[in-house]
Amino acid sequence: MSIFKKFSPGILLTLAIAFPAWYMGKIFPVIGAPVFAILLGLFAAYLPIKESYRPGINFTSKKILQLAIVFLGFGMNMMEIYKVGAQSLTIILSTISTSLIVSFIIAKMINIPSKAATLIGVGSSICGGSAVAATAPVIAADDEDVAKAISVIFLFNVVAALIFPILGRWFGFSDIGFGMWAGTAINDTSSVVAAGQTWANFNGSDTALNYATIVKLTRTLAIIPITLILALYRSFNEKSSSSKEIKLSRIFPWFILYFVIAAIISTAFSIPQDITKSLTQLSKFFITMAMSAIGLNTDFIKLVKTGGKPILLGLCCWVSIALVSLFMQRFLGIW
Repeated sequence: MSIFKKFSPGILLTLAIAFPAWYMGKIFPVIGAPVFAILLGLFAAYLPIKESYRPGINFTSKKILQLAIVFLGFGMNMMEIYKVGAQSLTIILSTISTSLIVSFIIAKMINIPSKAATLIGVGSSICGGSAVAATAPVIAADDEDVAKAISVIFLFNVVAALIFPILGRWFGFSDIGFGMWAGTAINDTSSVVAAGQTWANFNGSDTALNYATIVKLTRTLAIIPITLILALYRSFNEKSSSSKEIKLSRIFPWFILYFVIAAIISTAFSIPQDITKSLTQLSKFFITMAMSAIGLNTDFIKLVKTGGKPILLGLCCWVSIALVSLFMQRFLGIW
């Protein structure tokens, strides 16, 4: 009962935002429910919200989103996941390398502390807030560095969810091309899924949403080697064993495994279409809830107070990733 009391106020608040956003998404499919949810959440964030709502809001933005992705797996084929993941690997490696190099160079040019720059670079290139949370203890980053990095990531998450579908139509992307671009060029899993769903609503096909989700989950796995490399680098520099031990169970994104299991079940067994369709619709509603939570967690006033340099660094990383992704798609003949 105590757990229910802890999470229910925030979850109910995201539900209260998700329902009108879902309805408006039906009326204006070109915009989509996730975008409406983010915008409503941003406005609601400036209302007096009790601290007791925060656990449920955070639970929705992370756990409900992960559950939504797992449900998406029931509508996918395992062979498709393997094919898309393998096809996107070159682009993923290119964008991750680009972000880390750009963050290093720009940080030196405009004098940003190395730990904050590392968090922004890793968060931009892999999976947003999750990557920041996994990397912070590895490099012994303080709370201020974490707050700056997450604020910057949230800013460009919101921008990406709003403008990527518009840019995708302007560029003339196919469903596959947009899914690949969103999956490799948007910072956070939540915004990747939101942009994919908005595109799917507009085109009447879930192809882009499925592609974007698979590519992003493949990209998220990079948390493991990146954190291990950073741990070794820190240990080597300090020349001591004082660095915190890195436990694979803590940094591994387990929801990806559950997503794959769902896809295996869907591939191996003939699940009735009505069930898979219902799970997909439920997944999309959960995504809308998660977007409302993202909006509620975004404080632009606090972001501005962190200073312009981290925002500039995040912008440089984000733009470079988007451009490299476009170039690699052209080079590989995907777009």
